[in-house]
Amino acid sequence: MNRKFIGVDIGGTTIKIGIFTNDGELIDKWEIATDKSDSGSRIPADIWQSIEHKITEHMITLSTIGGIGVGAPGFIDAKTGKILIGVNIGWRDFELGNVLHELSGLPVYVDNDANIAAIGENWKGSGDLVEDLIVVTLGTGVGAGIVANGHIISGTNGMAGEIGHITVEKDGGVPCNCGRSGCLETVTSATGIARQATEAVKAGEDTTLMERYQMNKKLTAKDVFDSANEGDIVSQAIINHVTDVLGYTLANVATVINPSKIIIGGGVSKAGEHLLGPLRTAFKKYALPRINEGCEFEIAALGNDAGIYGGAYLVKQTIG
Repeated sequence: MNRKFIGVDIGGTTIKIGIFTNDGELIDKWEIATDKSDSGSRIPADIWQSIEHKITEHMITLSTIGGIGVGAPGFIDAKTGKILIGVNIGWRDFELGNVLHELSGLPVYVDNDANIAAIGENWKGSGDLVEDLIVVTLGTGVGAGIVANGHIISGTNGMAGEIGHITVEKDGGVPCNCGRSGCLETVTSATGIARQATEAVKAGEDTTLMERYQMNKKLTAKDVFDSANEGDIVSQAIINHVTDVLGYTLANVATVINPSKIIIGGGVSKAGEHLLGPLRTAFKKYALPRINEGCEFEIAALGNDAGIYGGAYLVKQTIG
């Protein structure tokens, strides 16, 4: 049977959906708005209504669909498909998997969006289906998905891979959204990079970032990389600090799973080699030599589609 798989990636603004063949060929992809009213209770029905319309359009029968794989933000119990806490949506103890299964009649598998993106990137992106992999997303926050022995690691209650909340500044760290201070994402996320740049400008440091700040009334991570490429010493110092902290953290994480690849995605990854170059240097400085020798760094290839690919592969991998 030429089975089809459906991948769903739920975000705070839009929900991305894709239909895939058994071999991973994308048949169609589209987006719908994320309706966060009534604590996101309408989202499962919106997803299924949209899928129903598309499978009818493509003349796909329900019996040929192997299932629906969903990536969702927040803390997820992957064993039950329950969203324990989904702050960006308003979910708490929300039975997303069961509700979507009741609506569709199809098997439904749910995991954290970072985990889903990791297995998608490994399936059809830069991973090439390696057995041991870390995928790091540097965006508003820092997320990660960890693949070990070919399987995503979720942990006892869905918290495995939350490297964005590894403490990297024990004293005087910046407050994090998780309620603690000094987490990795406060330093190495796009938000963290922009914060450090803004602090440098407000401290009166001699930097071309001042001109960008005066022009736009704010700074972004892209501003920092652009200024560094133009020779700005302050911007380069920020990048060196960010990559040193990230390289140190990844070297420690890599000691646990000994990955053959570390893939960097998210908005900050658009800096390409200007990010990977100093990151590789930092990783080599802190990692055990054999771990460093066995590990390659790459930029993610699937971009915003990693989640829907990962959702589809989650179904394919689960049902065999």
